[in-house]
Amino acid sequence: MQGLLTVLLFCATVCVISSEKLRFQKNAQDNLKVINFNQREENSGPYEPNWDSIDSRPLPGWYDEAKFGIFIHWGVYSVPAFKTEWFWRRWKDGNPDFVNFMKDNFKPKFTYPDFGPMFTAEMFDANHFADVLQASGAQYVVLTSKHHEGFTNWGSNYSWNWNAVDMGPNRDLVAELAGAVRSRTKLKFGLYYSLFEWFHPLYLKDAGNNFTTNEYVEMVMKPQMHELINEYKPHLIWSDGDWMSPDTYWDSVNFLAWLYNDSPVKEYVVVNDRWGKDDRCLHGGYYTCQDRYDPGVLQAHKWENCFTIDKSSWGYRRDATITDYLTMDEITQTLAETISCGGNLLLNFGPTHDGRIIPIFEERLRQTGEWLKVNGEAVYGSHPWTAQNDTLTKGVWYTTKDGFVYAFVLDWPENNSLDLGSPIPSTGTVVEMLGVKTPLQWKKSTTEGATINIAFPVLAGPQLPCDYAWVLKISMV
Repeated sequence: MQGLLTVLLFCATVCVISSEKLRFQKNAQDNLKVINFNQREENSGPYEPNWDSIDSRPLPGWYDEAKFGIFIHWGVYSVPAFKTEWFWRRWKDGNPDFVNFMKDNFKPKFTYPDFGPMFTAEMFDANHFADVLQASGAQYVVLTSKHHEGFTNWGSNYSWNWNAVDMGPNRDLVAELAGAVRSRTKLKFGLYYSLFEWFHPLYLKDAGNNFTTNEYVEMVMKPQMHELINEYKPHLIWSDGDWMSPDTYWDSVNFLAWLYNDSPVKEYVVVNDRWGKDDRCLHGGYYTCQDRYDPGVLQAHKWENCFTIDKSSWGYRRDATITDYLTMDEITQTLAETISCGGNLLLNFGPTHDGRIIPIFEERLRQTGEWLKVNGEAVYGSHPWTAQNDTLTKGVWYTTKDGFVYAFVLDWPENNSLDLGSPIPSTGTVVEMLGVKTPLQWKKSTTEGATINIAFPVLAGPQLPCDYAWVLKISMV
């Protein structure tokens, strides 16, 4: 009789464990429906020059796995370094702040191209930039090759005497950074390129013809894009300056068909959605939709949130104050919100005219890297979970990877007690805090709407794994 009871107890235990495993496996399978939200039907090409074909190309997997990149805005606008990288446009439009700035600080006949020789980059050390990028924890970097002012950071044959080799630094800044990044880091190297130029005579001529002519595209834009791709072989093309004219003017589908079929980067290159005035959030590779795009909910298509450490400017500016810079709480919050909803985060800074990363930018980048050393497990290669943020407690965002659920807790809970409403625990559930060796205690919560109560560890000072956005690793939910 005792032997029979033993067998029955063993069978009951196995049944409970098996039931929990089945429930866990079912949840994991349900999660896969969300995890694969970004995948498209496989199409290995060749790609035809139309949006149906171009949009059918699967997004190279490295981009979604990366999750976090760095954006660098650097150009002649770093010389006046006043208010915005749109300095030339604002000044020409007669904005009083810019008109008065020039009147107070420069001779009467001074022109914007006169800033060109002052963009010197004599302090630029590409190796130092690469080391800081590596320390930031980013997996890719995007450098501005040309912004709307038209100045190219490489020696373009189609921007005579308005490029970094012919004037100013007299150096190929794109080549130097690309070389340092590739030799010293594991980051993927990408390039930003502005399709249009505010004041290029050929562009203004085409615009005056209501874009029925395309001399600028054929003689400047397309040749420059081919230069960049054939010479520097970027992993990513961040197109911009598209909004004034349709993609037919830019000849976007023909360019992308060449890029995907015949270019030297066809196997791995990633592009965004800025290829014509009606294309954002509709065509291209991943979506950016608008600057600082942060929908706060799960999207059906891979997307990117690009935003800048200086809240008011993408380029370096001298008139910034300490409150103009994002705090680490703000950076980690935005990172958690973005990746929980299926996006990548592209964090921007602007170097100075002489090629330095100012201390507060370097500090933020290194702080982000230190945070990622502890919590990168929940970021890199992760996917959205069935819930993006908690149904009960604000400031908690979720990702999943390898069967685990990760909860980004933006604020340390009062009395070290956290109620959550989205994870449903099982008897086999284990809760850990990344960076803390001992598993955390948990119980089923008695709070209305809560499913689990987690006891945060009693830690102080150096015992804390990080100073902001603590991450819980939860199994069997």
